[in-house]
Amino acid sequence: MMRAIVTGMIATYPLGGVVWDYAQYALGLENLGFEVFYLEDTGTQTYNPSCQLYGDDPSYGLSFLERTLKLLSPSLGQRWCVRSLDGQLHGPAADRLEHLVASAELFLNVSGSALLREPYLACPRKVLVDTDPGWNHFVNYPAADARFAAGEEQAGVSSWRQHDAFFTHAENLGAPDCLLPSLDIAWEPLRPPVLLNCWSQEPPGDIWTTVLTWNNFGRPIEYNGRSYGTKEREFRAIESLPTLVKAAFELAIGGSKPPLEQMQQKGWKIRSSEAISVDYQSYRHYIQQSRGEFSVAKNVYVDTRSGWFSCRSVCYLAAGRPVVLQDTGFSNCLPVGMGLLPFSNLEGACQALEAVEANYCEHQRAARAVAEQCFEAGMVLSSMLSSVGL
Repeated sequence: MMRAIVTGMIATYPLGGVVWDYAQYALGLENLGFEVFYLEDTGTQTYNPSCQLYGDDPSYGLSFLERTLKLLSPSLGQRWCVRSLDGQLHGPAADRLEHLVASAELFLNVSGSALLREPYLACPRKVLVDTDPGWNHFVNYPAADARFAAGEEQAGVSSWRQHDAFFTHAENLGAPDCLLPSLDIAWEPLRPPVLLNCWSQEPPGDIWTTVLTWNNFGRPIEYNGRSYGTKEREFRAIESLPTLVKAAFELAIGGSKPPLEQMQQKGWKIRSSEAISVDYQSYRHYIQQSRGEFSVAKNVYVDTRSGWFSCRSVCYLAAGRPVVLQDTGFSNCLPVGMGLLPFSNLEGACQALEAVEANYCEHQRAARAVAEQCFEAGMVLSSMLSSVGL
């Protein structure tokens, strides 16, 4: 049996949506026959949603991770390790971490979440998955390069460039209309995987929903004379939507000072994003009981024409929920028009929503079909494995 190490940030950000971001890689590889170990080694403080604070004490996140993995997969529940900020290793795999990495065929560094420590270099296939194009290409990766050039990086940690293969959710990267720099890396596209059997088609609700973070950059990205932001920039253009179409909309929102009163005055229902994401079951139920997803995308994804597609949206699709999503260039790569509808402005958003409501059952079926054809975890991960020689 081949062995894989899958990294993530479930204990670092112990929220239901984050669980699905990383667990679908780990569980997908288990379904393909791998012995999978989950590793968390972010080198950062952990978030405690009970007090909404970051800190050095990892106990809340460790408990959340242990409980969650046991529910998702009994085997994965016995195969995990977390390195806390003080360097201590936690979890049932802690005493053999270096051996596990050295004997693994694959070190899948999802989101680049794990520091690439020297012992991890022993794995012959260290694969980086860029899930946040724009922030990574404009900020994280150049900053890391600068630290290494200046000799300021943490001792025993290697450059992100020491991975053996590089994948990105920016499926349009390299196209003439995409503004993302390659940073001299041969990026390959990788779509977010979804486990179809984890998402059921409950009776549809009456409200279009999404989960979003407001202004999570803090300040704009400045690159080559251009300025990029997050969803707050794009939302302004469609904020009057609830007054223009016969549908109900809800935002499960968090982040930095969203204008909640103004949103409610425009007809948006408001929920706390953390309240619907206390665990992976609550997050899943929120998606499955929705009518569909309506969402803008981060401005940096849109303006760069990255082709990025949301790991949250693939869950809506798998649950048979139509997705009306601001186009980031994904319309160049994915089948759109039924079940998945892109828009670029307020008029286009209204037209897309009206089209879905006029033929809702067909769009439901088409949404699930898009998930099956484009994002099914076995297919997505098998393609990636083939590309790296497994």
